[in-house]
Amino acid sequence: MGHFGDYQNEIYGAGLRGVLTKLPVDYATLVQRATAAMPPHVLNYVQGGCGDEWTQDQNAAAFRHWGMVPRMMVGTTSRDLSTTIFGHKYHSPIFMSPIGVTGICTPDQHGDVAAAQASAMTGVPMTVSTLGNDTMEDVAGQLGEVPGFFQLYTPRDKDLAESLIRRAEAAGYRALVVTLDTWVTGWRPRDLNAGNFPQLRGHVLANYFADPVFEKMLGKDPASAPAEATMLWASQFARPVTWDDMAWYKSATKMPIVLKGICHPDDAKKAVDMGADALFCSNHGGRQANGGIAAIDMLPGVVAAAGDVPVWFDSGVRSGSDVIKALALGAQAVGVGRPFAYGLALDGAAGAAHVLKCILAEADLMMAVNGMPTLADVRAAGAARI
Repeated sequence: MGHFGDYQNEIYGAGLRGVLTKLPVDYATLVQRATAAMPPHVLNYVQGGCGDEWTQDQNAAAFRHWGMVPRMMVGTTSRDLSTTIFGHKYHSPIFMSPIGVTGICTPDQHGDVAAAQASAMTGVPMTVSTLGNDTMEDVAGQLGEVPGFFQLYTPRDKDLAESLIRRAEAAGYRALVVTLDTWVTGWRPRDLNAGNFPQLRGHVLANYFADPVFEKMLGKDPASAPAEATMLWASQFARPVTWDDMAWYKSATKMPIVLKGICHPDDAKKAVDMGADALFCSNHGGRQANGGIAAIDMLPGVVAAAGDVPVWFDSGVRSGSDVIKALALGAQAVGVGRPFAYGLALDGAAGAAHVLKCILAEADLMMAVNGMPTLADVRAAGAARI
């Protein structure tokens, strides 16, 4: 069986035939290409962060002050990047993080389906956002044999929330990822300067408009009154989630519950005590609050406090080396966000798949040359603060 790193052999082999990659393999050039290609209203939303974007920038930059020490004379001709999440074995530890405007990242406005197709092509699971241009059921139908996860922005109305959860469960999603830090949006100058919030223009609301409880609340088919439906969505979008809600989440679903946004060790301990099945260390990529600590710097404290409960991670992941460092600091699984969105914008499902393959190839090759044939070896080696 081949390794993820073999992707570079494919690229070099094609080069010998005079065929270069359609998309770049490095993040910096990917950003340049996507910046030129994406419509401004989409680009601002995907690329922008909160405030002066200091935290967003620190999320990525902070990986540079974590380093790993290679070990030599270790046999790494055979490598295993597989991980098990909620009883299912995945061939790698990365997943696609939820992005609320995935749907409008492709010219045909079906980026959610394209991302699911990339998941099926690569075996990388997708965390499907509540916000989408395609329904969660349609997206699930494109995932193939790769189980996905469903991310929930908890509506104010519990009946609507329970309906979304039931639909996700029926569609076959393997976990409920509850976002904790987005009951109100942070101060986002790029969007504010453009006077543009895609959802208020009716974008990525398919899951709501297709929901029977939402339609009952509206009193009519949302398709017949899109402006009215959008205003109803705005009034219901999300509410603050408190520890008192955990019992309700546990009663509402049999899916494992992942709490997204846990960054403080005390919150991690509380989440474990309240029955969370996994913690998701994330500061929303710096999109929700500015002035905070880089997420990767908070990860070790969350892992230590979580004990045996697995910790997922995202925020600032741009490369395969970032993935390996997050795993070395204790993450069970690592989410990729903006990079795959740029891939979608440039070449749809194939573009997102290419980006994911590049990240996996770099991660695999880093393990190979560092003398770490398994993820257990990566975690045992750890990462040191430089």
